[in-house]
Amino acid sequence: MAALTVTLLALAGVSCSQASDCSYSALLNHLKLDATNSGLQIERPVKNWNTITEVQLEMILDSILDVDEKLQTVTIHIYVRMYWINEHLTWNSSEFCGINILNIPVSMIWVPDIIIQEDASETANSHDHPLVSVCPNGKVSLVKRLQLTYICKLNLFRFPFDSQTCNITFSSLNYNNDLLKLVKSTNDSVLMKLSGLKMLTEGEWKLVNMESISYTSLIQRSSLVYQITLERKPFLYVVNLILPLLFLLILDLASFFVGVSSGEKLSVQLKILLSIFILLPILKDILPSTEDSLPVMAIHCISVFTLVWINVLETMLISLLKDVVCCVGEEQQNAEVIKVKEQEADNRNESTGVSGTDKPEETNSPLDLPGDSRELKFIMDRTKPGPKTPETQKNMQKSNRLRWVQIFDSVFFVLYFATVVFTQAFLFGLWKVYV
Repeated sequence: MAALTVTLLALAGVSCSQASDCSYSALLNHLKLDATNSGLQIERPVKNWNTITEVQLEMILDSILDVDEKLQTVTIHIYVRMYWINEHLTWNSSEFCGINILNIPVSMIWVPDIIIQEDASETANSHDHPLVSVCPNGKVSLVKRLQLTYICKLNLFRFPFDSQTCNITFSSLNYNNDLLKLVKSTNDSVLMKLSGLKMLTEGEWKLVNMESISYTSLIQRSSLVYQITLERKPFLYVVNLILPLLFLLILDLASFFVGVSSGEKLSVQLKILLSIFILLPILKDILPSTEDSLPVMAIHCISVFTLVWINVLETMLISLLKDVVCCVGEEQQNAEVIKVKEQEADNRNESTGVSGTDKPEETNSPLDLPGDSRELKFIMDRTKPGPKTPETQKNMQKSNRLRWVQIFDSVFFVLYFATVVFTQAFLFGLWKVYV
């Protein structure tokens, strides 16, 4: 009976001690988490300073907000989760009524000084979680939610069928690779799937791939790089830029079937040229002025503008040549008409007048009236078939010149059409190769 009583009293004491340890305050006292213990806030959480603190990091892309081609920046919304071991914050959960997680303020313990090297955003856009989670084995978890604007060198040669690969580099600000090491905590394919499931908005871009690489920088800092590949959705630019330029080029080709003499052809081509001028400012507002090489879209606009400009010059040249041929032909024809009229007047004067050298037998023939032989000869010369008159020859020369002008116009149309087809096929081939 005495032994049984002692056993019952011992069990009652143990149960009372366990009941007293079921509060978080008891666990905080056990871990020495109070305002006076500043060592937990400034010391790297290892018992031996030679031990490397391994920080596991994962990033989930939540939204693609903006891509600024002028400033060469990308704005996204991400979640960053970090894990590391704090050797000073360990406990046996069975001793504290099964408490297996403890949430404490971030300011109470040491947190790795991880920064993003490409960060160009405002600090107000970063939202750190006010608490960290601590597990009995000392594993600490911290979550950050931030709107990140980071610098990215954009390659716009294939615009608007381009894809951009940008790096987001996480590294420690003060700790060397011998003290702190960054590693990825989750497989890249899993993070890619999670980002696809959590994606709220993408705008005109689409997430294609996301992978991470760990390396040591030149200044002996451990770094973790996330390579994010974004692909542009080109539908808006195809409708607003590419198709209008293509339709204007087809309309310019159709202007060859409009007569030059009416003046409508030149008017149509000038309107096409002005329409291209309207589209150029749209491209200017998108593409940066610091681009080293011209994008295919800019080459496409310049080629269309140059082709239409050459066509306008050719139309003006054809119109000028036709006017010159017509003017020269009319002047020669008028001169010839005047000459013929003068010759006819001279012949009539000769036929009606009596010359002093005429013989009496020739002028006073009883069978013929005076002047009948000359008038008959003149009429026969005008009506009989013979060599072509100068007027007919001039008309033939004029028609030959006009035919040569038309041949030049037809040859130019063939060459112009072949150039249009070749340039468009070449440019669309560039887009197809790089897509």
